[in-house]
Amino acid sequence: MRPFDKKFAGVIFDMDGVIVDSEPRHERAFREIFAEMGLADRHGVHFPDYYGRSDQAVWVDFIERHRPAQSLAELTEWKQRRFIDLIRSEQPIFPTLPELVRALAAHYPLAVASGSRHVVIDEVLALDGLRGYFSAVTSVEDVARPKPAPDVFLRAAELLGVPPAQCCVIEDAPAGVEAARAAGITVIGITNSVGRDRLSRADRIVANYQEIEDLLLPKPSVAP
Repeated sequence: MRPFDKKFAGVIFDMDGVIVDSEPRHERAFREIFAEMGLADRHGVHFPDYYGRSDQAVWVDFIERHRPAQSLAELTEWKQRRFIDLIRSEQPIFPTLPELVRALAAHYPLAVASGSRHVVIDEVLALDGLRGYFSAVTSVEDVARPKPAPDVFLRAAELLGVPPAQCCVIEDAPAGVEAARAAGITVIGITNSVGRDRLSRADRIVANYQEIEDLLLPKPSVAP
């Protein structure tokens, strides 16, 4: 694990699994649709393999395996609508995440860099007034290649006006960790979605948001 002693000029948040507890809801949305297609027990998707990746990655593999009547665009829209319904009804922001965002926003410009589409990102950032704390939002729709390619993080750094080497990424998935490393960005892995072993390539691994705050916020001075 690399030393964690750098000074940063910007912080980039992944969204799914970092801002919002979405991985179980992504999986539920997919499973409901598979069931409606008559494939509840034989869809063949191992969801942890897709953590940190886009919905398109799931659907491309699914289409290759099952050759459904629906197009990729139709399947993507179907699942997106189902997922947004779950986000609106359950509002599954991680506890203490809003407090972390507010604390970091007082010291850094913040960005979101997500494998989700903008319509989904907008729904999530509407929760608890989070959108106002992020000066840049980048989606998989904005770049040529999804994670684990570095494109979405490089674009977020560009929008922040901060060199990648002076940014820090907060991620919960191996694909995101690899994307940050490929971008030359320091990465904190949080164990919201997978175990520490699968985040071993991160610069630091944490179990909660307080640990992120301790790493990124200035330490209070001690009076002599």
